[in-house]
Amino acid sequence: MPEELTPAVALPYRARIRHGVRRPHNWLQLIRFAAVGASGYVVNLVVFALCVHALAVDYRFAAVIAFLISVTNNFWLNRHWTFGARREHPMHQGMRFFLVSLVTFGFTYVVLVSLVDGAGLAKVVAQAIAIAAGTPLSFLGQKLWSFRA
Repeated sequence: MPEELTPAVALPYRARIRHGVRRPHNWLQLIRFAAVGASGYVVNLVVFALCVHALAVDYRFAAVIAFLISVTNNFWLNRHWTFGARREHPMHQGMRFFLVSLVTFGFTYVVLVSLVDGAGLAKVVAQAIAIAAGTPLSFLGQKLWSFRA
């Protein structure tokens, strides 16, 4: 049976991963995802820093504001550039993207609060570390669910 007709579920998990890492397309997607993530990272940190330092917003609420602004930026860029996923309705993809982003945000929020309140790190530094810690979770969720082929 030709490979393109073989259902993905027929392959064991290890074989799917091994097959996936050998495809250059997946590595290019990861690079594009990282570039989009970098832009979202900058947007998030700028909004967060402005909220915390210029507007005196509590850092926990500033994290929510920064998340909402950067997630919008990242959805559009990932949908159109990273995954080229224009077949499905954007509302369906948007809901999945937002759910994955919300789960990732929950993880990064816990890391942020732990680093600020628990470890005493500066708020913007803690936010930068928290976002970086959540990136792998976000990539897997977005690739495997939100923008799956």
